[in-house]
Amino acid sequence: MYQGKQVSVVFPAYNEEQYIRQAIEDFWIPGVVDEVIVVNNNSRDRTAEEAAKTPARVVLETKQGYGHALQRGMREARGDLIILAEPDGTFIGRDALKLLAYAEDFQMVCGTRTTRELIWAEANMGWFLRVGNWSVAKLLQVLYSGPSLSDCGCTLRLIHRQALEEIQDFFTVGKSHFLPEMVILALRAGISVIEVPINYRGRVGESKITGNFKGVLRTGLRMIGLILSYKFKRLPARPNTHSAKA
Repeated sequence: MYQGKQVSVVFPAYNEEQYIRQAIEDFWIPGVVDEVIVVNNNSRDRTAEEAAKTPARVVLETKQGYGHALQRGMREARGDLIILAEPDGTFIGRDALKLLAYAEDFQMVCGTRTTRELIWAEANMGWFLRVGNWSVAKLLQVLYSGPSLSDCGCTLRLIHRQALEEIQDFFTVGKSHFLPEMVILALRAGISVIEVPINYRGRVGESKITGNFKGVLRTGLRMIGLILSYKFKRLPARPNTHSAKA
């Protein structure tokens, strides 16, 4: 529990048996995190069995896709504050405390992996990925009058339950470009958003999304298409109850 609020951590998991138990242990911060949810997204290895050896709650999401897994995890979460993370060793559990530190002032706190001083030597964040993430994030920032954004695809983020309830019925993306949709919907709903720098390490195994140039390009183009298309998409009006603080 953090400042009287329950905290949930959600891991989308597809073939992550190598590191899933270490990730759960790393993010289960004593006295802070109340539950960890592992969403088994049709893994073909022993991901579910390894996760079941921990206190984490394992749920199955049969709709294949990164976005589907994250959405299922957020629906399952019981916490007032919900943290999304990766179970592949790229993120550090203590960085969740950075997100929580801003949770009192902002309804969504997103991590950014583009701060060079926090990118570990073995991380999959070369110049092309870093510049690409920055460019797409700036496009989103400009089109939706957002705060300063530099990373459109960082999973590590926090959202208040109340804010999630305002936007979750509008989720449409079940694949790898789900994360920008979350931010767009939040900004259009008047939810306050801030970005904070976090550590980014090398992952265990190969990324299913950015493990090769083709995957990077495909995901990047999907994100750009999503950002542009939402500019012309009508959504039911929502009251602006979460204006950003000065």
